[in-house]
Amino acid sequence: MKRLFLALVAVVTFLGVTSAPAAAASLQEVTAFGANPTGLRMHLYVPDRLPTNPAVLVAVHYCTGSGPAFYSGTQFASLADRYGYIVIYPSATRSGNCFDVSSPGALRHDGNSDPQGIVSMVRYVQDRYRTDPARTFVTGASSGAMMTNVLLGDYPDVFRAGSAFMGVPFGCFATTDGSSWNSACANGQITKTPQAWGDLVRAAYPGYTGARPRMQVWHGTEDATLRYPNFAEEIKQWTNVLGVSQTPVLTDSPQSGWTRTRYGSAGTQAPVEAISAAGVGHSLPAAGMAERTIAFFGLDSGTVPDPTNPPTTPPTTPPTTPPTSPPAGNCRVGYTVNAWSSGLTASIAITNTGPALTSWTLGFTLPAGQTITSGWNATYTPSSGAVTARNVSYNGALATGASTSIGLQATHTGDSGKPGAFTLNGVACVIA
Repeated sequence: MKRLFLALVAVVTFLGVTSAPAAAASLQEVTAFGANPTGLRMHLYVPDRLPTNPAVLVAVHYCTGSGPAFYSGTQFASLADRYGYIVIYPSATRSGNCFDVSSPGALRHDGNSDPQGIVSMVRYVQDRYRTDPARTFVTGASSGAMMTNVLLGDYPDVFRAGSAFMGVPFGCFATTDGSSWNSACANGQITKTPQAWGDLVRAAYPGYTGARPRMQVWHGTEDATLRYPNFAEEIKQWTNVLGVSQTPVLTDSPQSGWTRTRYGSAGTQAPVEAISAAGVGHSLPAAGMAERTIAFFGLDSGTVPDPTNPPTTPPTTPPTTPPTSPPAGNCRVGYTVNAWSSGLTASIAITNTGPALTSWTLGFTLPAGQTITSGWNATYTPSSGAVTARNVSYNGALATGASTSIGLQATHTGDSGKPGAFTLNGVACVIA
C-alpha cells in the first residue's frame, strides 16, 4: 500500500505538467537492446531534428507507472524537440512496476538487476545514434528518483549527471530479505556521516577512479512517503562523493516557497544542487521543473539544425595566403568541464575520423593556473602548460569512426576554462 500511494501521488503531480509533444516524432518501443536480466521494457523518443552527436537523457518513472506514462506526463520529450537530445523511457515489469533499488544486485556495477538493463538501453542508443558519450544523463521521480541515485553510484562511467525528485540516498533502501521496501529509509530514520554515505557509493564500483557525476536533488518538506530527512542525507552523500564542502556556496529562492542551495560552485551546473519545496508533500510544483533539470544538465544550450530552413551566409572570398595552422581533420574532440572553487574535472571524448590508429597522443594546452593532479584512461605529461595525453595499453587502437573517453582532475587559480585547440598524432582536431 505504501508503494501504491508513492506511485499515485507522483503520477498526479507529473501528469499535470504538459501533454505529449506535438512534433511528428513519436514514442517507439525497442526490443533486443542488450543484457536485460530483469525483463525491463524500453521506449525511445528521437526528435525529428538532432545535432551531430546528440545527448541522451534517461527518464525513469514512479511505482505503478510506465515509460509511456512518464513520456506523456512530463516535458522531457517536448524539450528534446527544442534542444535536440534523445530520451530513453525504461519500464519496470515486476509487480507494482517499481524499480529494484534494494537488492544487493541492484547496488553494484553490472549486478544483474534493473540498473544493468537500463545501461544496456543507453549503450544501444549510443551505438545506433552516435551520441556523445560525455553527455548522458538520468532523471526520475519517486521510484525513478531512487533509481537515479542508484545509477549514478553503479555507473559513474556512463552518466554525466542526475536529477532526483523525491528520492533517497544510494544504498538507503537496501534490503537482504528479498523485500523491496525499507520502512526505516522511507521514514527518514537512516542517517549516516557524509563519509559513510560516500563509501556506499564508492563500494558499488570497486576500483573506479574516474570522474563522478553531478547531482541535483528535489524534495518537499512535508513528504510523508519518502520523508524529508532523506533530502539532507542525499546532500551529505553527493557532496562527499564529489569532494565538495557541505556548506553551500549559494543559497537563494528561484521560486516562491523554494530554497535552492548549491555546493562546490555557484553556477547553474554546480557539482551538487538541492531544491527544497516548503509545505509540499510527496509531490512538487510542476512549473519550471523540467526546464531547471535540463539547465542543470546543460542541455538547454544546444541548437537544432532545421533542414527545411538552412542558414544563409554571404559568399566569402577565399584567402590568398595559406592558413597559419594545420586544417582540422581526422579527429573530433569533446571536452566537458565540471569545476568548483579551486578544482575541476574534465572528461575528454576522442573520435577518430581518419585512418585506423594503433596508438595515439592527444596534445592540448591548459589555461594558465591549471595543474593536473590525476588522470584516467591516459598518461599525461607534463602536468601543466602544453600537455600530451598518451593512450594506455587497452585503448590505443582506434578504428575509423571509433571513440574513446579519457579524463583528468586538476587544480586551478581562477580560470577553469577549456583548451582552445587539440591535436591527435600531430593533426589538428575539430572541437565538438
